[in-house]
Amino acid sequence: MSMAANNSRTIVERATDDFLRHLRERNASAHTIKAYTGDLDNFAAYAGSRAWKTIDHIAIRGFLSHLYDKGLSKTSVARALAAVRSLYRWLAQEGVVEQNPAKLVSTPRLPKKLPRVPTIEEMNFVLDGKMPEVASFPERDRLMFELLYGCGIRNSELVGINLDDISLSDEAILIRGKGKKERYVPFGGSALAALAVYLPWRQQLLATLRCTPKNTISAKGSPAKSTPVKGMPALLVNQRGGRLTTRSVGRIVKRIAVAKGLSPEVHPHTLRHAFGTHMLEEGADLRAIQELLGHERLATTQRYTQLSVKHMMDVYDQTHPRAK
Repeated sequence: MSMAANNSRTIVERATDDFLRHLRERNASAHTIKAYTGDLDNFAAYAGSRAWKTIDHIAIRGFLSHLYDKGLSKTSVARALAAVRSLYRWLAQEGVVEQNPAKLVSTPRLPKKLPRVPTIEEMNFVLDGKMPEVASFPERDRLMFELLYGCGIRNSELVGINLDDISLSDEAILIRGKGKKERYVPFGGSALAALAVYLPWRQQLLATLRCTPKNTISAKGSPAKSTPVKGMPALLVNQRGGRLTTRSVGRIVKRIAVAKGLSPEVHPHTLRHAFGTHMLEEGADLRAIQELLGHERLATTQRYTQLSVKHMMDVYDQTHPRAK
């Protein structure tokens, strides 16, 4: 960006640029940066050429009202306020502002929705039987479910696993989490068995693709895109030999879940919720679950306590003779 173009930007726009650069240097997740970029661009546009001293808590409330007028939901407005608070917190650390007016603005009240997680019995039904006919690559798809539910990992962490990250002797996987933080998570006998079935299929698929001429014609009659498969490090691959994407995982999980009788609302993160909830129900320590899930703050893990308490209340209401 030229000096003239930079000078034409407002104080808030320049501060937003610097703050987002700071987040990238801190290895913030791509999702966080994308969300903050949109929210802070809206804030900068609303603030216009105002100076920091003239942007008080009343102005920030006006910004939230502006977002409501645009049709944004309470959740989106709450996220935008969180982004503005983070911006001001960083500005205070840098000595640009003396106080954070966004702290004086109340967060919109959100409905407390607890995610509905499949029961232990439902998960066992999905994993103990055969993969349904809708599974295009059943050996891989079973392993996918075993890792998402058996290890409690995120969708992005699942697709990021490489073969070299798996230690069969330790029965553990090196997981790269948010902010490029690494942790080891154990996997059980079911995941090990699924891995043993999948790996030969993976090897056969990649070997077949290596021997296929590059100018293969796809089913639709157009030249198929050739994907380099030699030395492919990814554990989970698609039918073309490339690394599986998070979008594909979401689509596959939903398709198989529905075929197995689960809710259409099931997605990869639902299986992570199920992991934490079921571990807690079976007596696992909350801090151990925090480590396994890779949560930075225990408060994030404590939401599983809410889920477990709800489950216990349901069981009490249904089974205790004095509750009927």
